[in-house]
Amino acid sequence: MSAELISILVLVVVFVIATTRSINMGALAFAAAFGVGGLVADLDADKIFAGFPGDLFVVLVGVTYLFAIARANGTTDWLVHASIRLVRGRVVLIPWVMFVLTGALTAIGAVSPAAVAIVAPIALSFAARYSISPLLMGAMVVHGAQGGGFSPISIYGSIVNGIVEREGLPGSEIALFLASLVVNLVIAAIVFVLFGGLKLSRAETIDHDRRKAAAVTGGSAEEATGGGTGDGEGGGDGDVVTLDADDDASRLNPARIATLAALVALVVAVLVFDLDAGLTSITLAVLLSTVWAEDSRNAVSQIAWPTVLLICGVLTYVGVLDEMGTIDWAGEGVSDIGVPLLSAVLLCYIGALVSAFASSVGIMGALIPLAVPFLAQGEIGAIGMVAALAVSATVVDVSPFSTNGALVLAAAPGVDRERFFRQLMMYGGIVVAVVPAVVWLALVVPDWG
Repeated sequence: MSAELISILVLVVVFVIATTRSINMGALAFAAAFGVGGLVADLDADKIFAGFPGDLFVVLVGVTYLFAIARANGTTDWLVHASIRLVRGRVVLIPWVMFVLTGALTAIGAVSPAAVAIVAPIALSFAARYSISPLLMGAMVVHGAQGGGFSPISIYGSIVNGIVEREGLPGSEIALFLASLVVNLVIAAIVFVLFGGLKLSRAETIDHDRRKAAAVTGGSAEEATGGGTGDGEGGGDGDVVTLDADDDASRLNPARIATLAALVALVVAVLVFDLDAGLTSITLAVLLSTVWAEDSRNAVSQIAWPTVLLICGVLTYVGVLDEMGTIDWAGEGVSDIGVPLLSAVLLCYIGALVSAFASSVGIMGALIPLAVPFLAQGEIGAIGMVAALAVSATVVDVSPFSTNGALVLAAAPGVDRERFFRQLMMYGGIVVAVVPAVVWLALVVPDWG
């Protein structure tokens, strides 16, 4: 049995043990990286640790640290309160607001994980307070980020268009952008319907009817709804979302003003000055902690350490696979099949599966060149194939093992993290199983470009 095949089988075993024994998969993956890397591939410790995602570690720690402080001093409650007022109590619109916001950030040049890191903690805090499915809200944030992720001025778009130009392939920047936008918009709409979006719409109708009843009887909206307190709890269960103008969540104090300034500074630092989101977040969190130590006392303990271990362990093992040549081995095997359409769909699936655990940009950079030989035969449209690969490699970022999925998992307050992790993993698995085939049928089979 080849070393590459052994490494894949070990990954399957890690999944099975973690699922059946409730052991942190990251710890198992570190052990697997040591065993496979040292015993099978004869890698030394430096090469095994070469795959450790130090940048992602800092992002996860930094962002969850900063937003733990924001939760402690009530800033996230204030943002939730402001969001409700912005849409005039229409909770049904909030998931779409988050979709558009992250899409706009990536479309104008934000790296997808940076946009998710900024928006996800706010969106998930809102979901927790109003009983909206965290899976719904997290998926809307991630798919929004990927929907705008291939605009001509975006990071992903620039990278893919650069690869296409370097390889001498025909390309279309607009087609690439629209393909990703449409696919993610359709997925977001399906998720919205399946995970409680319609129930949120019914809640708005009930609120409207009860407010009319209050107007007829001369009472208040709160009296008509049974004395709402303004905390909004139960909004996702068909109850009315009411806002109390005297609620502490609606007030700004110096700590909240400073935290809001820190969040704005994070956005500007990442988008305008291209600074690292993790290092910037930690720096801002330390500054806030220095001034308001009481609010920040427990913030370090609220960093999502189990999630950090999980993601860093799995990605370290994926780094070992890359160092061993397992990923290239799988891709080259597919390219040698000799049937262009079959090779195309298999490459889409490989891109989706590997990207669910690794860098989407890295996978696109590897797979597009692998597709060049059969694209050169002229039997497959290059524009459609490149778009299909790009979408397949990024739409799966809802996986809890990807940067975006990990950020969503880490940002969700008040949830059973093991259960939420399994939900994200199942949802990511469905996306991996379905979307590559759909984009292949829509973009490759018709021979676009």
